Amino acid sequence: MARGLRSASALLLGVSSVALVASGALSPASAQSSILLDAITIIATKTPETTIDALAAVSSVRQDQLNLLMPSRPADMLSGIPGVWVQTRADDTSTAINIRGLQDFGRVAVLIDGARQNFQRTGHNADGVFYLDPEMIGGIDIVRGPVANIYGSGAIGGVAAFRTKDVDDILRPGQTWGILTRGEIGSNTLSGVGSAFAAFRPNPNFDFMFGGVARSHANYKDANGNLIQNTFHHDWSGTAKATLRPADGHQVKFGFTNFESRFNTGQTPSSIYATDVDNQIANVRWLYARPEDRLFNFDANVYWTRTSTEQTKVAGTASVLSGLIGAQRSFAVNTVGFDANNTSRFDTGPFRHALTYGVDGFRDEVETTGFGTIFTPSGERTVSGAFAQLKSNYSSWLEVIGAVRYDRYELKGGAVETKGDRVSPKITVGVTPITGVTPYVTYAEGYRAPALTETLITGIHPVAFFANFEFLPNPLLKPEVGKSTEAGLNLKFDDVLSKGDAFRAKANIYRNNVDDYINFTLVPFGVAAVGGATCTNMISIPFPPGSMPGFCFQYQNTPKARLEGAEFESSYDAGAWFAGLAYSRVRGKNVITGAPLVKVPPDSITTTLGARFFERKLTVAVRWQAVAAKPLSDIPLDTSGIPSAPPTEAYNLINLYVSYRHTQDILASLAVENLFNEQYSRYLTYYPNPANGQPPIAFPQPGITVKGSLQFRFGEDFFKSARS
Repeated sequence: MARGLRSASALLLGVSSVALVASGALSPASAQSSILLDAITIIATKTPETTIDALAAVSSVRQDQLNLLMPSRPADMLSGIPGVWVQTRADDTSTAINIRGLQDFGRVAVLIDGARQNFQRTGHNADGVFYLDPEMIGGIDIVRGPVANIYGSGAIGGVAAFRTKDVDDILRPGQTWGILTRGEIGSNTLSGVGSAFAAFRPNPNFDFMFGGVARSHANYKDANGNLIQNTFHHDWSGTAKATLRPADGHQVKFGFTNFESRFNTGQTPSSIYATDVDNQIANVRWLYARPEDRLFNFDANVYWTRTSTEQTKVAGTASVLSGLIGAQRSFAVNTVGFDANNTSRFDTGPFRHALTYGVDGFRDEVETTGFGTIFTPSGERTVSGAFAQLKSNYSSWLEVIGAVRYDRYELKGGAVETKGDRVSPKITVGVTPITGVTPYVTYAEGYRAPALTETLITGIHPVAFFANFEFLPNPLLKPEVGKSTEAGLNLKFDDVLSKGDAFRAKANIYRNNVDDYINFTLVPFGVAAVGGATCTNMISIPFPPGSMPGFCFQYQNTPKARLEGAEFESSYDAGAWFAGLAYSRVRGKNVITGAPLVKVPPDSITTTLGARFFERKLTVAVRWQAVAAKPLSDIPLDTSGIPSAPPTEAYNLINLYVSYRHTQDILASLAVENLFNEQYSRYLTYYPNPANGQPPIAFPQPGITVKGSLQFRFGEDFFKSARS
């Protein structure tokens, strides 16, 4: 085992008397009852259940945990969740989520307030990203694997659902108005955050809120003291929401969220682009639920998302193909979608049933202008589907979930038009032979339609002083089908070591066989590609001096790919102290050739230990994340022997968190990240090598960083609370 995992294993031997935490242990709340560890989620089945009771690999992150972590980017919010990896670059504020080795082009469905985030721009980064400020978030739910296929087409890797702050995150029970403010300042070299959210509930039938966040980061230094250029960014986010309750059980919610980011992307001497990003989300949601109504319990959401990137080339090599200095380009994806479902409950003899059924769909429109946009082709894609799920319980020891989903898609761009459809099943069986012990098994399938870029990409990629290469379209590209088998175990015990404590654990092993896996494939010069096109590299186009026709790339179907692994996360909280452990292992390969898959993350172990003092007002926690090396043997190579991503060494990252809640309205926090100033790079975080024909370069991560924050909540009873 790699150095990072060996170090973590030594630590685990010292705490082997208890199984520890992943995400839940960072809660600063006291553990006076198990409810504090049991977040409610609907992500696995669209019916409310606690995370620990869900018969799926589900993880939740809640606001109190985010308060302690003080995340600067979405990657910080997801750190330590088993099976979840994040690909991001420090010179770009975008984020791509990887679940169990699957990411890009919608393999992981990313939802913000139920709105899909489908932005993609072809370049030296992930092919499928989203933009979001952590300060806007009130909670996160993650489900791993295609078990949540009821959430729509494409999620063969899983679903990541983000909920932005709402009225209940600002107002305490009984308050009619409130203001939540927070300020943060950080070192390395300088960062600052300021936020304010106001909420009003003049009567039980109406409430609204609005607020915003300003965030600024300077270029940071790595652990060796090197200033990493173009890692600065300036962001602004705003949101407004209103909720009407026109009748008993009915809620109509209106929301709008906006994110703006300004930064330079690229590393010298390669091209540098001044970049402006705007992400806008608008949605209207209608919910109905009444305890006595067993026939109707519905949720309908209509949304619109627009993500646009405008870039101006400000430095680097200049040419007609790669862009002249001052040249501009833009990329925009507009997504309009809906999701409507209802749950009906009924009994048959001793069985209790919940039948959930619904329809959903979305339409992507891709618009590009300027140089370099041939690699992100314009076009339209429409994806829709319908599902039905029956969740049945017998007594307290048997649960069976059966679901079926129908998907269809249509894709249009230029002279190409493709379409397809499929039915995908799911079955889960869980038993509880002993109170608190629930093993389960699942078989689930998911269906992902090809993206516009995968199907339509075309054009020359210019490379100075080296062979140019060409992108070829593939109108015959088939959809991917994920077929996942999973066995899991949920453990839930209260009053284990002392009265009022709580222990929770989820463990699983899985195998996901992906038919027609879509992979970026090298096509040698002069060889016919899929669809009949031949790799000629368009030699009539003038290339830089000394270059020769080279090779081509095309998105092609690999008949079979396989991803398999194991995950574990647990939490023990005794109020005065808490501890935790998370473990993740993923392996992936092309079954036909045996070659590894590039997006498979390294193994990792995350350990958390903490304690609470002074009537549990002061919380101190240490998190140790040990990440294994990603050697060259685990990374696919092209025919020239160049790895698709740079190998990375093992590392140990230790963070310290301290928070003090003076009153329920005043919270002071301190975080020291990379406490021992370790020099490291994360796998899949890299930029292209300016020496053409050489492997890409791993991006060095920040050295030791100290952050402090102060949060105030104002309301009509604030001054009374402060005096007490």
